[in-house]
Amino acid sequence: MPSLDAIVCVAQTAGTSDVLIAPNVPIRFRVDGSLEDANSEILTPEDTMELAREACGDEVSKLDQGIEVDLAKTFSNGVRCRINVYRSMGKACMAVRLLASSIPDLNKLGVPPIVHEFQTYQRGIIIVTGETGSGKSTTLAAIIDRINHTRPDHIVTLEDPVEYVYVPDRCSIDQREIGRDTASFAEGLRAVLRQDPDVILVGEMRDFQTIETALTAAETGHLVFGTLHTQSAADSIDRLVDVFPEERQQQIRMQLSMTLKAVVSQQLIKRRGGGRVLAAEVMVVNPAIKNLIREGKTPQIANTLATTAELGSVTMDRALQALVRSRTITAADAIAAAHDPEQMRRQVR
Repeated sequence: MPSLDAIVCVAQTAGTSDVLIAPNVPIRFRVDGSLEDANSEILTPEDTMELAREACGDEVSKLDQGIEVDLAKTFSNGVRCRINVYRSMGKACMAVRLLASSIPDLNKLGVPPIVHEFQTYQRGIIIVTGETGSGKSTTLAAIIDRINHTRPDHIVTLEDPVEYVYVPDRCSIDQREIGRDTASFAEGLRAVLRQDPDVILVGEMRDFQTIETALTAAETGHLVFGTLHTQSAADSIDRLVDVFPEERQQQIRMQLSMTLKAVVSQQLIKRRGGGRVLAAEVMVVNPAIKNLIREGKTPQIANTLATTAELGSVTMDRALQALVRSRTITAADAIAAAHDPEQMRRQVR
């Protein structure tokens, strides 16, 4: 059985985004969004436990107690990985996400033009949303690194775990890992407000305490970036509001309408000829959208996006149509990824 270090080296060569390790099956690589066997060797439960212990190091006692372990690790080939070690039916398993060896240039990600302007914003909240593996962390890292090279600010990140490691340039940067440097996103964010930040990155806005503190940070003059797991810009508004008790939701809608600057919703779509390409919806918050947020009329936001392209907004389906027209993706993949598949089917025909 190869070591975890050797597995990651092979995975990088194969262009793998994720490695799945479980007993009684071969190691599996995710390439361009699809799983494939790395080889024909079947791992035993003893094999997977040995690999888990290699990954966890001093934290292996947590696994022995039935606690999942999240960590980031750099291997001998220089690849940094985000690793989750867990048990399934009592046996050790592992999911390994391979991260880019360096922070990518924002120009090379294929983001809509308006995203390049986010580095100039001084205050407010910007949300990047999408399903797991849609490139949210990569987009945010590229924006944060652009700020690092262009502004004399103090950046504080809260991550679980730290993924991309920044090299401070014009900015002072503190990267705080949940579980090691602070107990939780909520506690870490409350502490960050006492650390003289200009820019704050919240890895996940997952509970009302974190969201509430992020809104307060934006109201008091900070630029806040965060992520959610939603399918569209409008869904993100509802997700942020719905975590609060009903009696507080109108207040939160008011705060959001005043602080939210933009939402980017991402998907990675199979590219013709191999690889994947970014499709991104962008909602730039204008007075009309502010009113819809305040009034709880989020279903109308999609229609508003379609008529505010001059501000930089773009709907997901428009982004997919452009990729089909440029022959970057197939019509079938665009239809599968569209918010309105029937309308997409008519458009791409």
